[in-house]
Amino acid sequence: MNNITTIGIDLAKNIFQVHCNDKNGNKVKSKRLTRKQLPEFIANLSSCLIGMEACSSAHYWARLFTSYGHDVKLMSPQYVKPYVKTNKNDMADAEAIAEAVTRSNMRFVPIKNTAQQDILCLHKVRERIVKNRTSLSNQIRGLLLEYGITVNIGKSALKAKLAILIDDESLLLTPMMKELISDLYAEYVALDEKVKLYDTKIENLVQSNEQCKRLMAIPGVGPISATAMYASLGNVSVFKKGRHVSAWLGIVPKQLSSGNKTLLCGISKRGNGYLRQLLIHGGRAVLKSLGDKNDNFSSWARKLSQRAGFNKAAVAIANKNARHIWALLSGQEKYNDKLACRYNV
Repeated sequence: MNNITTIGIDLAKNIFQVHCNDKNGNKVKSKRLTRKQLPEFIANLSSCLIGMEACSSAHYWARLFTSYGHDVKLMSPQYVKPYVKTNKNDMADAEAIAEAVTRSNMRFVPIKNTAQQDILCLHKVRERIVKNRTSLSNQIRGLLLEYGITVNIGKSALKAKLAILIDDESLLLTPMMKELISDLYAEYVALDEKVKLYDTKIENLVQSNEQCKRLMAIPGVGPISATAMYASLGNVSVFKKGRHVSAWLGIVPKQLSSGNKTLLCGISKRGNGYLRQLLIHGGRAVLKSLGDKNDNFSSWARKLSQRAGFNKAAVAIANKNARHIWALLSGQEKYNDKLACRYNV
């Protein structure tokens, strides 16, 4: 096994397919391994290049194999698919991964350490609770409409309306409906408190992380955006420039070009939708809070909004902020307002 230089692993829950190549790209070995056998097999190999698709458990295996002295690369499944030569199966997938990982122009996914993984897990749980709260809010509003009762937009308006309805002695709601609304109100308040609890945890994380503190100096980047971007980018050296981060997040124009005709459409919306949502919401917050500010960034954002419109300006700010985040995480000491608007998006 000393002639093995490249390994492609098709990850799974219990059974893994491993494809091994030599330095010339020729197949040396292809075998199926159990979850217990895989670490033992990799640990007994000389240092080599290991490729895997970025999927569930990929970052765990990447950290483990890196500790064995191997060079581990993670790739998006959509970039591996073109290298599958025949019908899809575990052997074909592992072979395709082993070939794709050797390509010089391949785009790799940053490997997360355990601290970054903790932050991402916190965000995922919080995101689920927020979705549950929104779903519950929509259900409550829909049920009340059946009784001719409308509720104004906003969480505060909903909670206030429900409190009034529960204590109301009139006949707007039947006794059974009042009981249901009371239960739903208690559930909604509990979810709201959970969201606040996770918000507090995220704010505490920011206070103990100097890099996140520096990211928050960027207009439109708060505790949630700062921690999510810090944890998601992982090893930021994977991205050669800030524009690559913007493209990775899907906040660059989608291109449909052929021959001499170049057509740029709306944003590509590739990559992590959660991060893209946070940055665009941050851009909207910046535009809404411009007021009479006359610093470089505010002046640029105001002119852009007047020229391109509110929504396009929000996306442009999100694009610029993604690049600023890359710059700060790559070694720039602090956010510079003068340099922030030096180049157009």
